[in-house]
Formats: sequence, structure tokens, C-alpha cells
Amino acid sequence: MLPVVDWVRGYQRADLGPDVIAGLTTAVMLVPQAMGYALLAGLPPIVGLYASVAPLLLYAGLGTSRQLAVGPVAMDSILVAGAVGAIATVGVEQYVLIAAALGMMVGVVQAGLGFLRAGFLVNFLSRPVVAGFTAAAALIIAASQLGHLLGVEVPRTHHVHRVVWEALRSFPDWSWPTLALGAGSVIALVVSKKRWPRLPAALAVVVVATLVVWSLGLSGRGVAIVGDVPAGLPGFRIPKVDRAILVELIPAALTIALVSFMEAISVGRTFAQQFRYDIDPNRELVALGFANLAGGVTGGYPIAGGFSRTAVNVRAGARTQLAALVTCAVVIMTLLFLTQAFFYLPKAALSAIIVAAVAGLIDIQGAREVYHVKRADFYLLVLTFFATLSLGIQWGILVGVGASVLLFLVRTTRPHFAVLGRVPESQTYLNVARHPHAETLEGIILVRIDAQFYFGNVSFLKETVRRLVDESEAPVRYFVLEAAGVNDLDSAAAATLSELDEELAARNIKLVLTRIKGPVRDVLHRTGLLDKMAREGRLYLSTHRAIEVLRSGMALPDLSPEGDDPREDADQIGCGMLNPQSPEPGQDFFATLRKHKP
Repeated sequence: MLPVVDWVRGYQRADLGPDVIAGLTTAVMLVPQAMGYALLAGLPPIVGLYASVAPLLLYAGLGTSRQLAVGPVAMDSILVAGAVGAIATVGVEQYVLIAAALGMMVGVVQAGLGFLRAGFLVNFLSRPVVAGFTAAAALIIAASQLGHLLGVEVPRTHHVHRVVWEALRSFPDWSWPTLALGAGSVIALVVSKKRWPRLPAALAVVVVATLVVWSLGLSGRGVAIVGDVPAGLPGFRIPKVDRAILVELIPAALTIALVSFMEAISVGRTFAQQFRYDIDPNRELVALGFANLAGGVTGGYPIAGGFSRTAVNVRAGARTQLAALVTCAVVIMTLLFLTQAFFYLPKAALSAIIVAAVAGLIDIQGAREVYHVKRADFYLLVLTFFATLSLGIQWGILVGVGASVLLFLVRTTRPHFAVLGRVPESQTYLNVARHPHAETLEGIILVRIDAQFYFGNVSFLKETVRRLVDESEAPVRYFVLEAAGVNDLDSAAAATLSELDEELAARNIKLVLTRIKGPVRDVLHRTGLLDKMAREGRLYLSTHRAIEVLRSGMALPDLSPEGDDPREDADQIGCGMLNPQSPEPGQDFFATLRKHKP
């Protein structure tokens, strides 16, 4: 129930040094990033530090990832800005309270899904959807920082073109010292990431920019600074928000809960595979849920697991969750003793940290690979990208998820099938469309279906069977369906198979099934079709054996010993589950084959 008990009991003294170094290194990156992401969310920078205390403690005790670095992230911050900004005005106390309440709602959703073992829901966020959504969100995030980088007011909207146009229109009002600080900070961050990836560039930028503003007196020349930052630890307070506002926040809470979990679980699994241990998605949901609840009642806002900070944590040598506790301790020390050092910190430097962080979210090379691998997935990526830019982040990801589910349904309603032919002088049967040397069988149509049968594709099955029979140049005597790729079928599919059997029989064509899996046999047995086909010799374990028997004009030999009821053995051959004394399903089936050796 408590993963912390496991890693504390098994803690090795050799891990202490690497964990401490990793925790200190991650904290150096977290402090400026947390302040910057809070600014992105429309919150005071101190709120980002508040969101980096209690959530770290809770996740270290409940999380199953040893290296995941939780805290404020860019994606959640822009989602918070969009949701809370539509209800309250930035800069007022109500805005901060609503953001904290949203964090608690996200925590309730995540913890609830975890207790319900609903971690599988993240599978609906397919990689193309995530890639398109992330790229569009990165552009929206970067555009939202133009105002801080240029020293002008720009509208808070997801329409990137509008933000850029307003920023260009305000050219006469640009603050050149602010632009110089912002541009210099971005360049320094990008260059240091390429040349000196282990250097705490974000902290260096914050220190240098603060010293420049203080020494040159730039705060009096139009450079916006953080100003007074209250010292001390966050208090415990449940935010009081009207019920109507909470109801309005439900869609945002659901979106943030799924997006942040997707981000955390994907990052956590990446490094768990590298270090060869397992992550429990449901426990991760519970851990993130309680972390968000703790952040909400201590003045924070929704958090997640960030990839960049986790990568830094791993490179610095983190081996257990103790590294997160060290990071938390550094944040606490910062809140207690170092808040006055942030007075002259320019907001342009924090915006530069955000822009540099989200620049890597636009993966053009990954989009190219998706285009070459699967065109449909690439079009899904593009749809999600433009939907996010035009409709906003919340609606964009919903459109992407809806489109991916619709694409899945379309694919299952028209499943892949193959007309098989025999490779000469072998017992192998291959798709004749891909292997022209495979020989078709006169009077026999052999088809393999690679999907489950359900009500959504039964019409496709009927149409396919009729079309293949009608287009056959030679008279068809047998239609053989290889069912090795059929994992399941529902009642509608079972009824359709019975209808097809009757329809083909009316045309003097026999339906033959081969390689039927157990769950499919069970359903067909309950309909009676399995027993009927077994008695008539139209069920086979081997496709090759079926073709040999059919081509020779033979029927399935009578497997029943003299004096026995042939229907009983036929039932056992068809399903192998009718004998209640059989210790396991299928025993009678294989015992009969061994006994009679057909």
C-alpha cells in the first residue's frame, strides 16, 4: 500500500551520495522553473514554489517511480491559465484560490481513477494525438510569453496569430532593455543545453539577469521584476470557491488529470525500463492524486512529472525517491531564507526559461517518422495540432482523442483480411496479394480474417464473403475461413456466421472453419453452430489438413468408436468443454484426436 516502506527498508548506503547530488541538482533547476511556470499559469511566482513542497513529499511516499521529478510543468500551467483565466482576472486573490481548487479537483479525479484501477484510460491518448497536441501547446505557450519578453501587454488567447499580430502592432512600445534580457537569456539557455547539458543554466540565467537588473537599475527603465516575494512556508487552507465555479471547472479538471497522468506515466516508464523495474499505473494515479490534493491545500496548483527535470535527475545519479526529498528540502530552505533574493528577478528571464523548455516539445523529426510509418496516424497528428491551435488546448485534445477513437472504430469495422494461397510443395498458406507465387485452390476460397467479429463489422464480413464468391471464376464448393486471428465474437457475429452458413448452403457451398480459438468455440457452441459443423466434418485444427481433406473430396472420418453416439464425440471435437468431469477445457477434444488419429 505504501511504496515508501519498500524503498526505505531496502535502501542501500551506496545510494545516499548519488541521491543527495541528484536532489540538489534537480532543485537548482526546479526553483526557477517553478516560478516561471506559475507566471505562465497567471499566478504569482511564489505559488510555483508552494506547489513544489507538499506534492514532492506525497509523491515520494506513494509513487512507484524512483526517478520521476514532480512539480509544476508547462502543459498543466497553460491549461490552468486557460481554465481559470476564463473565470477570474489575473492578479486577484480569487484567481489564486480557483487555481488551488482546480488542483484539488485534479487530485480527486486522479486518486478516484487510481482506486477504480482505471489507469488504462491513458491508452486513449495515442502517440500521434499527444505529439500534435504537445506541438500546438508549445506554440501557444511560447506566444503567451511574448508580452513578458517584449515588455508589452498582449491578449491571453490560444490564437497564436492574434498574439503575434498584437505584439507586432505594439512595436513602438517595446521595452528594449526587456527584449535584450529576454533574448540573451533564451540564447544562453539554448547554447548551454547543447554544449554544457549538465550546467544548471536556468539558475545561472536567473542569477545573472537579477544582478544585471539590480546593478543597472533597469527596474526603473521599464523592466518588469518579480518584486516582493513572501517568505515562509505555505499554510494549510482549503480554498473556498462557489459551487457554480467548481462545476465550470470539471472539464478542465478531467483534461488536466488525464494529460498530467499521461505525461508522468510516459516519463516514468521511460526511465523505469532503463533501470529495469516496474511502474504500477494505478498506484501512480493515486500518488499523483494525493500530491495534487496536497498542493491544492497548501496554496499550489496542479502538478505533474516533467520530462526535462526527470532527465536531469537521472543524469545526476538519482537512484531512489530520496532524491525528491532532498529537492523538497532545498525548496523549503529557499522559501525560508532566499525569497528576498528574487526581488530584482526580471520576469523576462522566467519567460525565457519557459520558452527554452517548451522549444523541445515540437518534434518535427518525430512527425516525419510518423508520416513514413503510418499516414493515417500522421493525419491524426495534424488534425490534433490545428484543432488545438484553433479551438484551444482543452478542446484540441478532446478532438484528437475523439478522432483517434473514431479511426479505431473505422479500422475495426473494415478489418484486414487476406485471400490465401498455398506455397508450392509446402504446407504454408500466404496472402496471394503479397505473395503472387502462392497458388489459389480450385473450387476452394481460403480467407483469413485478422480481427475480432462484432456487431460493427458483421456487414463487412457478409459483403466480403458474397463478393469473393461472386467474383470467383471457377465454381466454388467450399468457403474456408481461417479463424486464427479472431480472438472473440459477440452474439451478432455468431448469428451472422449462422446466416452465412445457410446462405452459402443454399448456393451449394459449404462453410468450413479452421484454427478456431477457445473463446470463439465457446460462443459458437452455445449457438449450436459449432455442434452442427462438427457433426458435418467442417471444423479443423489445421488449415492444411482441411485443404487436403476438401481437395480429396473426403469428409471428416467418423471419430466415434463403434457403439458410441457420434454426436457426443462431434460435440467434444467442436468445443471440448461439454464433459463436466473434464478437469480442464479442451481435454476431451485432444484425447479424442489421440484416440482415433483421424
